[in-house]
Amino acid sequence: MNKYELAVVVSAKIEDEERTAVIDRCKALVERFGGVITEVDDWGKKRLAYEIQKMKEGFYYFIRFDAESTAPIEIESRVRIMDNVIRYLIVRQDEA
Repeated sequence: MNKYELAVVVSAKIEDEERTAVIDRCKALVERFGGVITEVDDWGKKRLAYEIQKMKEGFYYFIRFDAESTAPIEIESRVRIMDNVIRYLIVRQDEA
């Protein structure tokens, strides 16, 4: 099992309940493909480096998980089409 981190930027134009639902769906995707979530880090509302879809702010979330090497591809393909997700990125964490 490898250690991964899923970074998700969620639209700031939606309500708190919708934002929570988006993150819950991301966590469910990780678990669906055999991942074990170790930590969910909520950074809150931050200013984006550049305007995306006419938005200047977004909510940042970091989900750390352990999974097999095939899981990130499957998770990314589903997060890509989720509503209210502005940006996402999965990176493998080194053991260092």
